[in-house]
Amino acid sequence: MFAVIRIRGNARIRGDIKSTLSMLNVNAPNNCSIIPETESYKGMLQAAKDACTWGEIEEKTLVELLKKRLRLPGNKKVDGKILKEMKFDSFEKIAKNMMEAKFKMKDNGFQHNFRLTPPSKGFKSVKLSYPKGDLGYRGKEINKLLERMM
Repeated sequence: MFAVIRIRGNARIRGDIKSTLSMLNVNAPNNCSIIPETESYKGMLQAAKDACTWGEIEEKTLVELLKKRLRLPGNKKVDGKILKEMKFDSFEKIAKNMMEAKFKMKDNGFQHNFRLTPPSKGFKSVKLSYPKGDLGYRGKEINKLLERMM
């Protein structure tokens, strides 16, 4: 699974890249989306590499992301009580099923992206590619950035 985080806004971004970002469900800066590692998504990420960053998310980080940032439509926070009402066991079980591609947030009534805060200690650069800046593919290092943004 890839975690995709939008870094840059809409200024000076071509229309085809805006539509690609919309298909990736990262419509605003500091939004995050979890997508499967397929060839079509990899092509979309390469097209949008100048506006977002992505990498392989670990299950532990995904659990923390779900606990802190999972929302229902209307921006209603999801806690353990709401999970039980919706017939889900735990955040850990949801994360495991997401990693195995058995669970889609949109199909289960959750918002399909996460709103994050800007990272603590800021970005290195929103104009340069990783490792000098913050754009593009960063591999497992995406987990550190997500922890700073939660």
